[in-house]
Amino acid sequence: MDEAQDPNELFDVVLADGTLTGRTKPRAAVHRDGDWHRAVQVWVAGHDERGDPFLLFQRRSPAKDTFPGCLGATVGGHFRAGEDLARAVREVEEEIGIVPDLAALRPLGVRICTSELEPGIIDRELQEVFLLIDNRPLTAYRPHPAELAGLVRFRLADLLPVLAGKASSLFGAVLTVGSDHISEELFSVADFVIRLDRYYYRVAIAVCNALRG
Repeated sequence: MDEAQDPNELFDVVLADGTLTGRTKPRAAVHRDGDWHRAVQVWVAGHDERGDPFLLFQRRSPAKDTFPGCLGATVGGHFRAGEDLARAVREVEEEIGIVPDLAALRPLGVRICTSELEPGIIDRELQEVFLLIDNRPLTAYRPHPAELAGLVRFRLADLLPVLAGKASSLFGAVLTVGSDHISEELFSVADFVIRLDRYYYRVAIAVCNALRG
């Protein structure tokens, strides 16, 4: 069974403020019962070969139990029971095939995320969000087929108008799992994981500020 979807994987149950309760529950039970649990997201950004600022999204695996095939944070996953922040580094390696230094991860904050968009899944997460500035070419990543379907790189100049609601579509450079070939595809707002808090726009603004130094 795909480890990323293992319903028996144990999570720490926490309170809404992140305090550990001392209880652990299987993934499936946590999502069934709507328990608060910890997650991590790492956004990868940098400057492409032309010097243009970019933000990297993952195309989620079609096997995911939430938002299959949609675009979301570059790297994302749950903290397993007892794990610490080094989980962020392991998640990056597992999902996109690079090993960053923990010190290179810039904290962007903790996001409170609740979702009841799918029957039988009540997802209540405290997401620790990080930025990793990484200028390597798109073909240098090795997305894991068990975790995601590919990576999509957007120029921030194209992405921001879409996220701000001022444009309806944009082109992105796509690296598909198992391929070294970069293709170009047209995307719309409907291709992104649904977020009601302008999360992606706020991340994109934070990335712009970070890349400007």
